[in-house]
Amino acid sequence: MNHAKSYFFCGIGGSGMLPLASIVRAQDNEVAGSDRSLDQGRGADKFVFIESQGIRLFPQDGSGITRPDQILVTSAAVEETVPDVQAARRVGAEQITRPQLLARLFNEATMGIAVGGTSGKSTTTGMIGWILHSLGRDPTVMNGAVMKNFATPETPFASALVGSGEIFVSEVDESDGSIALYRPRIALLNNITLDHKSLEELRRLFRDFVGKAETAVLNLDDDETRLLAAALPPERVATFAFDDPAADLAGSNVSEEPLAIAFDVREKGSGEAIRVRLAVPGRHNAANALAALSAVRACGIDLREAAAALEGFAGLRRRFEVVGTANGISVIDDFGHNPDKIAATLATLHAFPGRLLVMFQPHGYGPLRTMRDELIACFADNLAANDVLLMPDPAYFGGTVSRDVGSEDIVAGIRARGGTAEYIAERSACADRLVDLASPGDRVIVMGARDDTLTTFAADLLERIEQKRWPSIAQR
Repeated sequence: MNHAKSYFFCGIGGSGMLPLASIVRAQDNEVAGSDRSLDQGRGADKFVFIESQGIRLFPQDGSGITRPDQILVTSAAVEETVPDVQAARRVGAEQITRPQLLARLFNEATMGIAVGGTSGKSTTTGMIGWILHSLGRDPTVMNGAVMKNFATPETPFASALVGSGEIFVSEVDESDGSIALYRPRIALLNNITLDHKSLEELRRLFRDFVGKAETAVLNLDDDETRLLAAALPPERVATFAFDDPAADLAGSNVSEEPLAIAFDVREKGSGEAIRVRLAVPGRHNAANALAALSAVRACGIDLREAAAALEGFAGLRRRFEVVGTANGISVIDDFGHNPDKIAATLATLHAFPGRLLVMFQPHGYGPLRTMRDELIACFADNLAANDVLLMPDPAYFGGTVSRDVGSEDIVAGIRARGGTAEYIAERSACADRLVDLASPGDRVIVMGARDDTLTTFAADLLERIEQKRWPSIAQR
């Protein structure tokens, strides 16, 4: 990419936009942007960080796009009515989507490692990035979440890492079909489950994705990816699994701790066997780690060195992030938003005693409609008898969207199957209810995506729980 370009990011504070803007800015391009959240007074810290990189911010009213040499970068589904889009039309500025720009940068790299799948993309991307960085490969990493290993007081929103090496690691998104734009040397696929699209669409997208790669790294524990592995030439496939000992990289002997997990790894080709311990909890993270190890082995990294580096992986923000504990009650901030992710978090929590008080804010009306039956089944099957689920209305930041399925429909379905769930439209009222319900020994989990204010919500909950006073036994 030439250095003399000027980019304007519409929605620059988004989880996929911010890291890309950071990468483009670090490559000496001129970068500016706007964001509806900035106009609404939300996420001030994030926008201070963006400006600290030399990125100028404008209101989302079209005032930042004044020249035809500017390139407007938008999400794939931006509406024509957005003033920045209209301004670009008026001045004749080029418009490209975020995934088109990311794919352009990714495809220019000598060694592109693309991480796909319905769940686990961000964590696996972070793990691969950390291993390669720790071992001196100096990768560029594009992630959809803040990687704690790279976060500092100066870079608190470190969802991107800009390196000078030949490796570009990126999670790639299937929800908008843009996964088709990437030409990876190594394509890692964790799983294929329902999220934004039908399974038939997902199968086609992921089949094409791995089919273009020199090496497809595939999970034999997932039924769908196992079928893909069987359909590709064996010399182009590297497999990993916990349940299939025939995998090229096989995991076993999992040992869980409240905030960590350990397991054995055996490599079929060399016969080498090692023990891996992660500083993040949950069997799903053991699976993510096995995937990351398989991917770095595919680009020539020594297994033992990779595993040693992985033990220093600190995790991602909002991926089972313990906000704190007060009065014997822990508050956890989590990105879980589809059935796979939610089930993984609940399973991790249920490995140890304590009631769960879950507040799940759906990340949009569209996904809620798509996943309605699966979400009902997920919560009904994975909540224990004494757990409680609260659901406010879905996150909504404007635009046209059908609201024919709402949180109340999910709650009704869960209750019909015997689960304890409550629909409370306003999130602030959910907080009141959580504080009222919470007792020592409980775990409070704040779940949802696409809404940065959930982290603030979780922190405020902890503060309120800390201030809560229970009546003495004599007063009861």
